Amino acid sequence: HLQLVESGGGSAQAGGSLILSCEARGYQYSTYCMACFRQVPGKEREAVASIDDDLITWVGDSLKGRFTCSRDTTKKLLFLQISSLKPEDTAMYYCAAYLSGGSCDGSLDENKYNYWGQGTQVTVSS
Repeated sequence: HLQLVESGGGSAQAGGSLILSCEARGYQYSTYCMACFRQVPGKEREAVASIDDDLITWVGDSLKGRFTCSRDTTKKLLFLQISSLKPEDTAMYYCAAYLSGGSCDGSLDENKYNYWGQGTQVTVSS
């Protein structure tokens, strides 16, 4: 069973930056793809970013320019860096994963992701 554990959230000032981490536990081999989503109470969940096998970050259409994904060499850790924070970045950020056939294409389709973390809250003040 794959377990995802997020960390790195908290309070930050607008204009600053944060790095969120997601650790995948329970699977020995890197046969899963990971991405980050966020949700504000009362609104739909929004795709933030994912990373493909070429280490290219795929970012949601409305979020380009401030979000970068990276993974460690074991692929058990996913990092999301958010720069130039804005108050509208305030949300619960979730890590998600799905077991792949060995490759990751950077999909931002949440329907593909069937493993989800508990989320980490990010609050940005102006």
